[in-house]
Amino acid sequence: MRVTVRLFARLRYLVGAGEIEWRVSEGSTVSDVWRDLAARFPAIAPYRESVSCAVNADYAKMNAVVSEGDEVAFLPPVSGGGDPSRGGPSRGQCRGGDCVRSHA
Repeated sequence: MRVTVRLFARLRYLVGAGEIEWRVSEGSTVSDVWRDLAARFPAIAPYRESVSCAVNADYAKMNAVVSEGDEVAFLPPVSGGGDPSRGGPSRGQCRGGDCVRSHA
């Protein structure tokens, strides 16, 4: 089955793309997607313990099972924030659809 993998910030740079169509086996988890991706792009492997992930724009754990057509996003830790006076997004804003919802 196929999923869309979205990569942000440093991960996007290391892989050379922000979005990849990825083939996974039925019953695969987010962790399986990461493992396969890191095997193909070893430069991202060190981020395993600090990366956040989402499935279909909702934060998820690495043991979440993915389904055909899901979007799996990996977000490395980031520091700092946007400064609205310098054109950066302020708290609660997103640019270009690069947002992930969090449900408490």
